[in-house]
Amino acid sequence: MEHLSNILTSPYLYSSAVTLLLLIALKAIIGQFITQQPLAFFNFYCQRLADKVNKQTNSSRQQNISGLIAVLVTLIPIIAILWLFEVFIEVQWLWHALLLYFALGSFGLTKTNKNIARELVANNNYQAKQKVAPLLLRDTEQLSPLGISKACIEMQVLRSSQLLVCVGFYFLFFGPLAALAFRLLLEMHYAWNIKMYRFVHFGAAVNYIVKLLQWLPSRLFSLLLLIGTVGQNTLLYWRLIRGKFFQLDNGILLHVLALGLEIKLSGVAMYNGSKVRKTSFNDHARQPQATDIIHASKRINYALYILILLVMLLAVTSYSLSGMGK
Repeated sequence: MEHLSNILTSPYLYSSAVTLLLLIALKAIIGQFITQQPLAFFNFYCQRLADKVNKQTNSSRQQNISGLIAVLVTLIPIIAILWLFEVFIEVQWLWHALLLYFALGSFGLTKTNKNIARELVANNNYQAKQKVAPLLLRDTEQLSPLGISKACIEMQVLRSSQLLVCVGFYFLFFGPLAALAFRLLLEMHYAWNIKMYRFVHFGAAVNYIVKLLQWLPSRLFSLLLLIGTVGQNTLLYWRLIRGKFFQLDNGILLHVLALGLEIKLSGVAMYNGSKVRKTSFNDHARQPQATDIIHASKRINYALYILILLVMLLAVTSYSLSGMGK
């Protein structure tokens, strides 16, 4: 309890909460006008690095080791340089805000998904595929309207958890370098995703690290999604998902959203021409439709709004307890 009191009375927590709220507002405004990809060059670097060091002729163990070394030699120098550079920064909050800007994901997913849903309703399947393709790892050429709807819903909840909730969590409680380190690990995970055959072994290390780091914040987000089912069968839904609470993957997020929307999520998907069978959630429900994309966006945004309110409450509490308001 004393440790918790020290955290709440820390002036750093107050300034971090305020910085996070301001950056969320800024990103949300910018996301309405332009697509933000501040780490696109880093993703390109990850792809080229894999081309150099991920040799398919190597054994699975060698590929595992190469992947771990690639993570270390990429992440450690960047974080070390930024940590040393911080010493020369006079305006600390501005530096922290800049790091957070690069770490946070885009808030434009809702707008993008609305546009995709509009194309599906108008039977413009080709245009819908073109808009969703840059956001997905899976193959989109053969996706049906049903598949596009399912992919959009899954993409938004997973990206919202990883790029917004997890990044914000690490910024608040561990600082801007921790938030940026998590985002860089996430970009490596996206670039070397084990769902693609050539990265099954090479991407295993970063896949495990990311799963471990996102476990706690993603569980908090899943509970907020569960709150959004109040008025339905919330207690039943909890009994159905609680077995996934202590698993490392993000299945709990997809499961609670599938239950709340009364649709089926996940299952078979194609990656680079290879079929990957993933766990299905809410198997006996109907398949998602274009309108479910909008409903899913509302539920995800509702959970995010609650999180923002909690951050505001945390800022006010920290401000009051630290004596800054005297």
